[in-house]
Amino acid sequence: MQMNPFYQRAHFLTAATRLDQTPADSGREVAFAGRSNAGKSSAINTLCHQKSLARTSKTPGRTQQIIFFELDAERRLVDLPGYGYAKVSEAIKLQWQQHLANYLEYRRSLAGLVIVMDIRHPLTEFDRRMLDWGRRGERSILLLLTKADKLKRGAAQATRLAVEREVANDDGRVAVRLFSALERQGVETVQGLLDRWLEVPDPNLVDSAADSVTGIGSSRS
Repeated sequence: MQMNPFYQRAHFLTAATRLDQTPADSGREVAFAGRSNAGKSSAINTLCHQKSLARTSKTPGRTQQIIFFELDAERRLVDLPGYGYAKVSEAIKLQWQQHLANYLEYRRSLAGLVIVMDIRHPLTEFDRRMLDWGRRGERSILLLLTKADKLKRGAAQATRLAVEREVANDDGRVAVRLFSALERQGVETVQGLLDRWLEVPDPNLVDSAADSVTGIGSSRS
């Protein structure tokens, strides 16, 4: 499988602090959630073949915004705020939680949820909460075990299997994959999953359709 250049199209669309500020609830989008320092921004940047599309903050959990990246007129990637151990008040944390819960449970255009987890610290309380919200919304979910390069291959596979056992009763709705932004491990696999969730057109079919319109490849001389 080759890496899909479609994701290089990703560009900043808008940022919302409230759900009524989000783009129209149409088309299809995939959201990325992750505890602070889980590697969410690096994963988004790597998947989109860009260095600074999703920017990291030196203060964990500082951003309170839901950030939308547009791929085309009908497809988006969404960067959800992480608040794993943010130094903010409990009132703000509860407010974030309510916004995220409502978004994950009721957003009609949300086709899938990627929960980014540091492979060395999987299934934290934050991860389980996001997983529960995604389940309530009957979302397709990917548990992305990032920083896989930090463990030896055997240990990384053992962690993946342990996480898969935790979600074995989800009727195949929850997938688990290894990922390393540094080594670009898992990029093609994750892009393939995003393709299905976002219903990305097959570039070969698009090219063929364009050729038929312009007459390229026609048998006529």
